[in-house]
Order: sequence, then structure tokens, then C-alpha cells
Amino acid sequence: MKRRTRINYTPEQKAIIWDRYKQGDSLHDIARMFDRYHSSIMPTIHQTGGYRPPVRKRHRLALSLDEREEISRGLVAKLSIRDIAAKLSRAPSTISREVRSHGGAKQYRAAKADATAWENALRPKPCKLIESPALCKIIAEKMHQDWSPEQIAGWLKRCYPDNQEMHVSHETIYKTLFIQTRGALKKELQQCLRSGRAVRRSRTSSLKGKGLGSIPEHDTYQRKATRGG
Repeated sequence: MKRRTRINYTPEQKAIIWDRYKQGDSLHDIARMFDRYHSSIMPTIHQTGGYRPPVRKRHRLALSLDEREEISRGLVAKLSIRDIAAKLSRAPSTISREVRSHGGAKQYRAAKADATAWENALRPKPCKLIESPALCKIIAEKMHQDWSPEQIAGWLKRCYPDNQEMHVSHETIYKTLFIQTRGALKKELQQCLRSGRAVRRSRTSSLKGKGLGSIPEHDTYQRKATRGG
């Protein structure tokens, strides 16, 4: 059987895919826009568990590529850190830290430094549940008792009103399950959700017999009424 070639969508196409997906369109309908099979859309959605990746934005205080190129030229010209900083209207400590973090004056390269800074900025923040095994254990126990993430989050706030370390939003629980943060909640706990689904879907999603093209979001999960302890 001939294998289908994996489709690499452009950033613009991925933006359209996410827009339509969050509007509730099925994967089949989205794929038809590109004259593709729905399976070509699935990797884009499943990679982040149905959560739209954040848009890459440079922090307003971060050095720009143009500034880094100016730093590189200044270093080649043997200018001092203070002279380079004054030229860019930046603090000398900012320039010093930038150069030191990217190989020093002799090894500094603007393009490489900028690419590394982008990569570091995109690293995910540490998951709260990884840092709290006790909290993970409680959540797992409640999910095995058929509690929803919403119920668990509310119960934790009531039971530990003065302990912020034991507070977690239901959204964090869902994200940990769907994105599968290593070392946090186990994948099999997805089956404790009413639908057992592994990908988030918007509440506007319409199933209407779409079959494989429809993957409900956690907001559509219908849970049993369970009393909190």
C-alpha cells in the first residue's frame, strides 16, 4: 500500500487551519479547503493536544536583530561595551550580558545570537504539576473517582484555601493531560475523561456525524455529578 507523503503547511496555512478548527469545523472540512486528506491536518492539531501554539512575538525590551548586528560590528571595530551601549541607547549591562551569553567578543555572531534568543524564548514554562508530586497524586485519585478537572480545581480551593501551592486551574489539568507533559499526569488518565478523547476541541464544534473529522474539545465533555469531599 502506497504511503501518503506528509504535507508541510506554511505558517499562513496553519493559521487558517487553527482558525477554522477553533470555529468548530471538522478536519474533513478543513482539509477540503486545501484539497487534502483530513489525515494531513491531524499532525498540526495533535502535536499540541488541540491547543493553538502561541504566536511568536519579540518582547518589547528584547534586542532586535538590527541591534545585534550593530553589537557585532562594534566588537569587530574594537569598541568598548559602553560605547556600543551608548550607540544603541541600551544599558551597558544589557550589552555585556548579551555578548557574554553568546560566546564572548571573539565568538559573537548576530544571526546566531538572535536565533538562540528566539529558541530560548519559545521554551515552555515549567508545568506546575511536575513540581508538585503530592498535587499530582490527589488529581489522579479524583480522576479515577470520575471527577472532572473543573470539580477537582474547585475542591482543591475549598480544601486548601490558604495554600496556593495546592491550587490549580482546570485548564492546567486539561493541558497537562492533552499535551502530555513528561513527569506529570499519566496518559491513561485521559480515559478517565467522559469521552476519553486526547485532543482539545472548541465548544462550538458540531459533531453531526463527521466521524474522524470531529474531535471534541474538553469543554464538551459531559461529566457525572460528583459531590466534593
